[in-house]
Amino acid sequence: MNTISVQVSLYPLRQLHLGPAISKALDVFRARGLQVTSGTMSTVIVGETEAVFDALKSAFQAAAVLGDVVMAASISNCCPVAGNDPHDAVRS
Repeated sequence: MNTISVQVSLYPLRQLHLGPAISKALDVFRARGLQVTSGTMSTVIVGETEAVFDALKSAFQAAAVLGDVVMAASISNCCPVAGNDPHDAVRS
């Protein structure tokens, strides 16, 4: 199986509160068993390729139920992170 990492940002638009949409997306990532490291502006998720792509789709759909959203993602198959900190190490 192939492991990939994704740095993903979710931007709720025209919503009074931003937190609920972001929380829904994070809940999806965690429920799928992915490694999740949240930051102030983005989240890094790591897992098997199919699981990550499925989770991205489901997270977007879950957040979109609450209103308009934009999701930006940078996907890599060459630098999945080791451990829980996305700055720990990168595979070369």
